[in-house]
Amino acid sequence: MRTRHRALAASLLVLAALGATAATPAVAAAPRPASGATVSGVPAPQLRLPAPSGPYAVGEDTVHLRDTGRTDPYVPESGARELLVSVFYPARAGSGVRAPYMSTKEAELLLESRGLGGVVAPGVIGATETYARTGAAPARGRFPLVVLSPGFGQSRFTLTSLATDLASRGYVVAAVDHAHESLATVFPGGRVLPCAACDYVERVGDAGLAEVARNRAKDVPFLLDRLTGGHPAWRYASMIDRRRIGMAGHSIGGNSAASTMAADRRVRAGVNMDGTFYEPVPAAGLRGRPFMMLGTEVDHTSGGTFDTTWDRDWARLDGWKRWLTVAGSGHFTFTDLPMIGAELGITDPSAPLPADRSGDITRDYVAAFFDLHLKGVPQGLLDGPTPGNPEVTFQAPAR
Repeated sequence: MRTRHRALAASLLVLAALGATAATPAVAAAPRPASGATVSGVPAPQLRLPAPSGPYAVGEDTVHLRDTGRTDPYVPESGARELLVSVFYPARAGSGVRAPYMSTKEAELLLESRGLGGVVAPGVIGATETYARTGAAPARGRFPLVVLSPGFGQSRFTLTSLATDLASRGYVVAAVDHAHESLATVFPGGRVLPCAACDYVERVGDAGLAEVARNRAKDVPFLLDRLTGGHPAWRYASMIDRRRIGMAGHSIGGNSAASTMAADRRVRAGVNMDGTFYEPVPAAGLRGRPFMMLGTEVDHTSGGTFDTTWDRDWARLDGWKRWLTVAGSGHFTFTDLPMIGAELGITDPSAPLPADRSGDITRDYVAAFFDLHLKGVPQGLLDGPTPGNPEVTFQAPAR
């Protein structure tokens, strides 16, 4: 049985799906010349994510949360459940200092976990230009909140391009690392929490991934309490319009978006980016709230045999809904990984969609979804196929 959707880690450099019937494809590395540090005598490039497309500058804060009312489900002896959250927000231009993509330590851990230590300097990955700035003064106004949840074994950093783009378009975005579910997250005090959930899923299989989705559906309501409650944990929480909250996620994070909506009515709209519904959408639906599924054409075409949960749960969605697939895409298309790989000259033959198209499609369709459902702005992009996006297919009748 293929196990791509239960991957224990995603590499910043190897963009292949992990699975028992699909070997990791060969990659060709040809870093483009640039000034700066060298690795094995080759000048290290300055990596850059695409510039955000909206009118706002982007600020970034980090918020550490501890749910003292809930024990960590994977390592009970560690005590309270912890979350580490990057909050991206509309900011005033010219304020703050450039934010790193991730710390050098986190990049080092990620590279070592994939056997890539020494191939690329961790500092090169960590210094990737994100266009977000720490200490940036917030823009005036109140903005919808979007929560982003990463794939299993991955960190919140893999959704940075989407997060900064949404923030530039006028959203507060909370990208979440769930404790003990990532191989490369450094918590306050320098603690590196092991991926205990990875071991758990290896033991129990699909039922473990369903449990991961259910646990995240408990994490996010706690996060919302701490961002929108009477004593908020974030200094600029007054920017958030608590009546307009959405959630999107990649892989198990996408499944978690639906599970969170089932558990918490505050989440008004959700997006699943290429995630199997290990935890099913309730038979009664999501109380009429909108939901979009955005995935690979090879695995998520209607009536396919690889992931039958999309056909099952499409029928259960009882509000506005869309099922979109992207030709030439791979599982990690909807993250930063193809764009960083392209910057390093690395390609994945199994996912031939160009990196710039990967980023544009993900950002544009997710933003259109939230603009429609959290801002009430009509979006022709979601009405049907468009000439500018020939890769995107509407798999089922729109409703």
